[in-house]
Amino acid sequence: MADKYSIEAAELLSNEALRLPISDAVPIYEQLLATFPTAAKYWKQYVEAHMAVNNDDATKHLFSRRCYIRFIRKVNDKKGTEGQEETRKAFDFMLSHVGADIASGPVWMEYIAFIKSSLAQTTQEESQRMTAVRKAYQRAIITPTHHVEQLWRDYENFENSVSRALAKGLLSEYQPKYNSARAVYRERKKYVDEIDWNMLAVPPSGSYKEELQWMAWKRFLAFEKENPQRIDSASSNKRIAFTYEQCLMYLYHYPDIWYDYATWHAKSGSIDAAIKVFNRAVKALPDSEMLRYAYAELEESRGAIQPAKKVYESLLGDGVNATSLSHIQFIRFLRRTEGVEAARKYFLDARKSPNCTYHVYVAYAMTSFCLDKDAKIAHNVFEAGLKRFMHEPGYILEYADFLSRLNDDRNIRALFERALSSLPPEESIEVWKRFTQFEQTYGDLASMLKVEQRRKEAISRTGEEGSSALESSLHDVVARYSFMDLWPCSSKELDHLARQEWLLKNINKKVDKSALANGGGFADKVSSGLATSLNTTAKVIYPDTSRMVVYDPRQKSDLSGPAPGLPGMSSTLPASTFSLAAGGTATMPNEISKAAPPALLAFIANLPAVEGPLPDVDFVLSVCLQSKIPTSQTGKSGGTSIRVHAGPAPTTSDISGSSKTHLNHKPMRDKPGKRKDLNRQDEDDTATVQSNPLPRDAFKIRQLRKARVTGSQTGSASYGSAFSGELSGSTG
Repeated sequence: MADKYSIEAAELLSNEALRLPISDAVPIYEQLLATFPTAAKYWKQYVEAHMAVNNDDATKHLFSRRCYIRFIRKVNDKKGTEGQEETRKAFDFMLSHVGADIASGPVWMEYIAFIKSSLAQTTQEESQRMTAVRKAYQRAIITPTHHVEQLWRDYENFENSVSRALAKGLLSEYQPKYNSARAVYRERKKYVDEIDWNMLAVPPSGSYKEELQWMAWKRFLAFEKENPQRIDSASSNKRIAFTYEQCLMYLYHYPDIWYDYATWHAKSGSIDAAIKVFNRAVKALPDSEMLRYAYAELEESRGAIQPAKKVYESLLGDGVNATSLSHIQFIRFLRRTEGVEAARKYFLDARKSPNCTYHVYVAYAMTSFCLDKDAKIAHNVFEAGLKRFMHEPGYILEYADFLSRLNDDRNIRALFERALSSLPPEESIEVWKRFTQFEQTYGDLASMLKVEQRRKEAISRTGEEGSSALESSLHDVVARYSFMDLWPCSSKELDHLARQEWLLKNINKKVDKSALANGGGFADKVSSGLATSLNTTAKVIYPDTSRMVVYDPRQKSDLSGPAPGLPGMSSTLPASTFSLAAGGTATMPNEISKAAPPALLAFIANLPAVEGPLPDVDFVLSVCLQSKIPTSQTGKSGGTSIRVHAGPAPTTSDISGSSKTHLNHKPMRDKPGKRKDLNRQDEDDTATVQSNPLPRDAFKIRQLRKARVTGSQTGSASYGSAFSGELSGSTG
């Protein structure tokens, strides 16, 4: 397979195996199960293929890998009493592992039917058989499964068939337990229904479906940990462990599930079970360093030093391909468990590794300095690493931090001078920045200004800022006289400085006027970055503001065309919509004018022009809901009248398509009683199509248009507010 975990390719192989003889299909099944070891459907298909040709030896081998009750019954059916006992043990084994599953109802019913069918030669054997059936029923009816209600009815019938007098007491005893199991089943079913039980275990790819399944399993596990059935802790822990095992059948490649499972065992007091889970986890995900560190941590926490050391050594491998992080963590482990000398000895070996980076030197030096309190050894380690990693700015900065802790300002200056003389300008930006900060703290004004000037000259050679980097500006003053989050200027001044900096960089470029008009918004964004890293000279990629266009609803440009410098994209609204929103008189397209209610169009017509970016819709709606918006009133004689203050709005005929002109009516001054009568009288007659939600069906939309035309021709009127569609008669 091109993709090892391709579900489509796995299904094709599975279907191909069904058509082949079992001898030819075995390699295919083995390949599938090697890739998907928890895929129950492939195991089932594999076993059934062997059973179909009566290959008992191969089936037994598979049975040793996965339990399969049908094979056991088939083999032992002809062995009489001995075979029945073997089958009963197989049933008990199976129910002890999967009997708590919500879908285990058929297994319980098959088990009970098997016990009932067993032969009883004597009265004592018959009594034992009835007792076994009763115990099986009593175990089944307190297990929340899909068939719990059916099992309860069968149990009632069984007890009544044996003895009605005895049945009354037993049923009353188990009725509350059954009710609890049924209630838990209904709750559990809500979580189970969210899970895709046909999902194959594949590595996480971040797809939406996978995330949904991950969340569904997390909710299911949290539900089980709450012990909703209020059973004893041992049974509850068994139930939770079973749910984790089910989860791993589908989220087999998720390290967080393995980790949660192991830590749950550890918190429950079962350290040995946690160790077994970690052993399985590192085999299932051999490339996961996180799980190995967690495993070693658990071993070390319980005092098992040698097992923990073996886990660390498995991370190191042969040492050639070991990562720097594994070297560092092993040094720390040896320092904790075997002492300083063991850690030093391993460091001397680790630094010879071809994959050893400067991080190993820094880690061991700081371990010696912070834990062993030996500054001399730490200094020697840093000096030894400097010969090898002089070209690494990160190592220079760590060494400088170490010297700062020693308050060794002379060696710090010497370190910066040595590093800057060997580093290329494009890689020395962060070092120059730290050198400048150092002088601002330890140096005098002359040394501070000198280092800043040298830094500008070095940056100008990188070509990022050019000759403009050599010029002094207020930015330098702000950088020199700020401390932590304290600034020698206001936020407004920071915005102004950021705007000036941008203009200076683009002074020789052709900038769109619309980009200049949007200076406020740009300054806000740049100033926020300035406040956090004003003196940062590292290469930062800013958006090309020369291609930005300020939004203006009064513009009548074609929104369907591409913006300057941007790829073309289709727009769902025509430009005339925005013209109308600004108070213009542009004619709306027929589709929108016929689909939108007049109240909505009138509201859009009253919207003022917006200067700048689009406003927050939620904020605008909250203001509208809290404001008293004046509404026009209507009489009985004609159509609605809408007052527009921001410009001429579309008339009623323009909106509804009627040829009749709209009429201006005076506000109604009816009394409250008259208004109630009017509402009752005209509730059906005056209800217009505008007060109903617009149907999505095309046929209904055509009928709606016909109704509007007919209503306008007959002079029917809507006694409603232009904004809410409600009756607008108000009390005087």
